[in-house]
Amino acid sequence: MLDLYPAIDLLRGRVVRLRQGRFDQVTEYGDDPIAVAQSYAAAGASFLHIVDLDGSRDGAAIQVELIRDIVRSTDLTVQVGGGIRNIETAAAYIESGVSRVVIGSLAVHAPERATELITVLGPERVTLAVDVRSSAGGFSLAVQGWTETAAVSPWKLIENIAALGVDHVLCTDIGRDGELTGPNTQLYTELLGKFPRLKLLASGGVASLEDLRQLTKIGASGAIVGKALYSGSFSLEEALRCCANG
Repeated sequence: MLDLYPAIDLLRGRVVRLRQGRFDQVTEYGDDPIAVAQSYAAAGASFLHIVDLDGSRDGAAIQVELIRDIVRSTDLTVQVGGGIRNIETAAAYIESGVSRVVIGSLAVHAPERATELITVLGPERVTLAVDVRSSAGGFSLAVQGWTETAAVSPWKLIENIAALGVDHVLCTDIGRDGELTGPNTQLYTELLGKFPRLKLLASGGVASLEDLRQLTKIGASGAIVGKALYSGSFSLEEALRCCANG
């Protein structure tokens, strides 16, 4: 069974999708994210993935109040990422009802603060974001809203954070994000081969129900789905049935 996480990406309070994380490649899908979240809940979703794109770009949580209102509008299990750079912001999200906060850049640039955050909140409240670019030489790690390449490898980052007890890893192939070209099963197979006990949330490229079946087959725990839902590649109800049936 694959857990399905429909995504709501927020930019200046609006629901959008970026192409490969580029802020000059924005497609808008409405100005009522609360209604979108409620529609997902009504369709039968159990989980929701929210990204504060303003926060991801600016390095600070920008849309905390809106995200709090979205979280409180449904009974969905919600994880939130984007601009979470300190314990205070992360704790505020948890107190507002968020189940897990997503950290990436913090774990790379300030590992001691990431360690403290994980210790204070508990590893079960944290998801590690591993955003990668594929090349002939392998996989490199992107941070700061995908604007920088980190010196540390994706595998070393996962190893360090997993040692602290975090077992949820959200891995995005940036080159496939918003492209509807299918998920990078090679990347995810390699990740799970190195870290078989982790709960992998796959993100980037999901375009069909068959993609969801392939992610189930390789052992992913969940999948983030955004553009495929907004563009009508399949309905949320169809995706949920597919994930439930394997």
